[in-house]
Amino acid sequence: MSTATKLVTDKVNSIIGRELGRAAAELKRKLRAVGVGIAMLVVAALLGVFGLGLGLATIAAALATVFSTWLALLIVTGGVFALAGVLVLLGIRRISKKTPPVDEQASSSRS
Repeated sequence: MSTATKLVTDKVNSIIGRELGRAAAELKRKLRAVGVGIAMLVVAALLGVFGLGLGLATIAAALATVFSTWLALLIVTGGVFALAGVLVLLGIRRISKKTPPVDEQASSSRS
């Protein structure tokens, strides 16, 4: 190998190594920022769930001023389950509408 070829090869390898190092450092920085963002979203979701529970407890406590405590809790629990049931039905309906029909020719060729 001639000296010029060796110098060019060494220079190219050096440039590529530096660029890969810079790219790796930038990727680490971006991944760290994304990780912190995801952690913040998880904490926010957890606080939201706690807030929802406290809101439901507040509703039950307000109802307990009118009804007995067990009845107030039963009313709130029934309301939560009713809402969950409605959301399940709506979700199933939406999924069944958006699911593409099965191609008869494609399904018969698999058999």
